[in-house]
Amino acid sequence: MIETFLESPLLLLFTVIALGYGLGEVRIRKFKLGVAAVLFVGLAFGALDPGLSVPQFIIFLGLAMFVYTVGLSSAPAFFASFRRHGFSDLYFATFTVLLSAGLAYFLGEWFAFDAALTGGLYAGASTNTPALAGLLDAIQLGADAGAVEVQSQQAVVGYSLAYPMGVLGVILGLVLLKRVLKINFATEAKELARDYPLGDKLVNRTFRVEHEALAGKTLREFIRNQTVRVAFGRLSHNGNTTLTTWDSRPVHGDLIVLIGTEEAVREASALIGPPAEGELTYDRSVFDVRRIFISNEDIAGKTIASLNLQQKFNVLITRVQRGDMDLLATGDTVLELGDRILIVAHRSDLPELFKTFGNSYEALSKVNLLSFGFGITLGLLLGMVNITLPGGYSFSLGFAGGPLIVALILGQLRRTGPIVWTLPYGANLTLRQVGLIFLLAGIGIRSGQTFSQTIVTDLGWKLFLAGGIIAIVTTLATLIIGYRIWRIPFSFLGGMVGSQPAVLDFAIEQAGNKYPTIGYTRMLPVVLIGKILAVQILYNLLG
Repeated sequence: MIETFLESPLLLLFTVIALGYGLGEVRIRKFKLGVAAVLFVGLAFGALDPGLSVPQFIIFLGLAMFVYTVGLSSAPAFFASFRRHGFSDLYFATFTVLLSAGLAYFLGEWFAFDAALTGGLYAGASTNTPALAGLLDAIQLGADAGAVEVQSQQAVVGYSLAYPMGVLGVILGLVLLKRVLKINFATEAKELARDYPLGDKLVNRTFRVEHEALAGKTLREFIRNQTVRVAFGRLSHNGNTTLTTWDSRPVHGDLIVLIGTEEAVREASALIGPPAEGELTYDRSVFDVRRIFISNEDIAGKTIASLNLQQKFNVLITRVQRGDMDLLATGDTVLELGDRILIVAHRSDLPELFKTFGNSYEALSKVNLLSFGFGITLGLLLGMVNITLPGGYSFSLGFAGGPLIVALILGQLRRTGPIVWTLPYGANLTLRQVGLIFLLAGIGIRSGQTFSQTIVTDLGWKLFLAGGIIAIVTTLATLIIGYRIWRIPFSFLGGMVGSQPAVLDFAIEQAGNKYPTIGYTRMLPVVLIGKILAVQILYNLLG
């Protein structure tokens, strides 16, 4: 069998991917490795024979695809964080990056690790695969020609041996401080719900207008004077049902439909009136309710308000489904390729609305190779630029940093004229997964021999210990300082330290909600960029 793999690197690659992905789905209690298992299966196969390998091109292809798609999807949260929190998140993320890098530096000096091994230790203890990729990039650019392969293997060994402790250390830190700080996730979730709606469990209810807060006023005036987060659907006046606009003026006895979370609808109803006996939404004689895919590139990247739909159609958009999240639609909601919107529209307008939004599942399965290819091209070109800092230190962003920064910029722009830079939600996830497994399988196979020779030595146990120290100390410091000094909700902090999918899943299970995901998206882009740069600086300092 080994001879077959020696003759066919492609067969070897996909065998590792298949077995690794299957192993990653095996759950032991609440823990599973996820796609990181592909790396460990690759290491196991690489250890079988020194001749087993895959072309290095596979690694760089996977890396570029992975970081570019992460950047595109993270851009809105990245820039929204700056708008809402200023530089606070940037300072906090920089603190966590410098803390873990500083610990890696001193432990590397203490244990006498070389530069590549210390860089790998840092990336592994941080469970940060792009940082490993950035390190491999730095080795490719900075090491002597004859030392590139050896140092690359050392980097992967450091990463793979520190990685398990990077996962366990963060989980231990979360469990410990949850008890020490006596965190009540349910209470915290209620406090966060107003400013950070999770976008799930939306309901629609019909109410009779009886209170002066709404009766005789336009919906625009009502929303301006209240703090409720609801949308309005149909309005029935003297048995005649219409769709609401901001200028709609309900009067006593009218029926109106509210859309929002159970809590938001209940809060708004106290200002409107009692529940109606029947539901207006059940009546489909004139208005129908449909889910429509956004597959028209002319719509993508625009806010609902900018479309001016009500000038052309008798229609309301009430919800936007993005991935697994159901979001309340507002005029400021930006529509993306792959979104499914819930519309209430006159039956006669439905065919034209389908054409307007696209509503093509087949179109969403395709990737715009012009924007995707050109975006990665710009990223790779940026990665080749040599940046010189004061003092003569120079570095380049490489295959990881260049595409990531370009993707963040293009993801925020969303479109430039006719070119839509963003990808459909499903296509982005697929390309990201393909890129990541190519990267993990490739570096695992190429480093298997060095890994197997190191794990049974004292060096292996030193790397385990050092990885645990970095992970636990960084996690405890991040949680305590973030919670006590930065006043960041503990639910968010769980996601901020959960850079590995298994850790993020654990944080979500601990919180009982998806608020850790918000912390994850707030920190991920800054931490990714920071650790890619930090690992290269660390390598050059020690080298």
